[in-house]
Amino acid sequence: MKIKNISIVLVVLVLGGLIVYRITKNNSEGDKGKDKGDKKPPVSVNTVVVSAEDFSNALTLSGSIEANEQVDIHSEVSGIVESINFQEGSAVSKGQLLFKVNDVELRAQLAQAKTKEGLASENERRAKLLLQKEAISQEEYDVARAEHKSAQAQTQLISAQIGKTAVKAPFSGKIGLRAISAGTYITPALSVVKLVNSDKLKITFSIPEKYAAQVKTNTNLTFKVSGSDKKYVARVYAIEPEVAVTTRTLQIRALADNTNGDLLPGTFADVTFPLDVIKDAIVVPTEAVVPIQDGKKVFVVNHGKAKEVKVNTATRTAATIVVLSGLKAGDTLITTGVMSLKDEDAVKVKLK
Repeated sequence: MKIKNISIVLVVLVLGGLIVYRITKNNSEGDKGKDKGDKKPPVSVNTVVVSAEDFSNALTLSGSIEANEQVDIHSEVSGIVESINFQEGSAVSKGQLLFKVNDVELRAQLAQAKTKEGLASENERRAKLLLQKEAISQEEYDVARAEHKSAQAQTQLISAQIGKTAVKAPFSGKIGLRAISAGTYITPALSVVKLVNSDKLKITFSIPEKYAAQVKTNTNLTFKVSGSDKKYVARVYAIEPEVAVTTRTLQIRALADNTNGDLLPGTFADVTFPLDVIKDAIVVPTEAVVPIQDGKKVFVVNHGKAKEVKVNTATRTAATIVVLSGLKAGDTLITTGVMSLKDEDAVKVKLK
């Protein structure tokens, strides 16, 4: 029994000794590491040398394409459609008859109104003669004259209503798909067909308010539409007189030629709007700029170490960004690994 206890004690002592030895050795190695400076190996990075260049500043925006003129055609009077005088999808000219509403009742009313007008005219003539003979008072003549004027107005009103039964194209353009047939009873609320003039198209888009001062009429811009790489040109002809409070943007409208019919109203446009050319601009790759809580930063190489520099930026494209302050020509800018870099980290520039 004593031998068993002695064996257990010896095992415990041996294990304890090994643990103490390992701890002592680790501490010794740690102290050696500290004596050596515990240096982190330098990070390999790619760099570019910053240079100043002229930058053609341009905004990439989304816009909508609208027809130069478009309208939903309605009848101003209710009635039965007597005839349809256009082909769906065809071109029509200004003033061309599109459809006719039956006007039989209105013409009957017009005949009745003309008869009343003739009678009122004769009554006024007689009253005038009697007034000259002092057979009636001025008041009685005025009543006869007013009745004549009222009859004339009623005749003109019915004539105007008859004119509205012939619906004509308000401008030249392309007619759409009709919603009626001959014999349909229509009211002014019914949209009969759409008329569109797309020989010229309007491109409407908005820019941030900080660029509002750089927008001028007669400025040419380019745009593309989905499904095509072709670039089209448009000219700014109208600018909204105020910035929208809710979006802090300024709305602009440009006009583009579409006589060949390539473009369709209602589609989206990718607009490239030119701004002022920035002289001696500092342009850097977008991947070199790191967003931070209070702005943006970059890293430059300074005596073999990464130096953090806060920058102010302006226009950004898919590949580059303009730096307004914080960098100068000749700085060595780090372009890779910037998300994991810290200020004063040792770096090693990769040779190209």
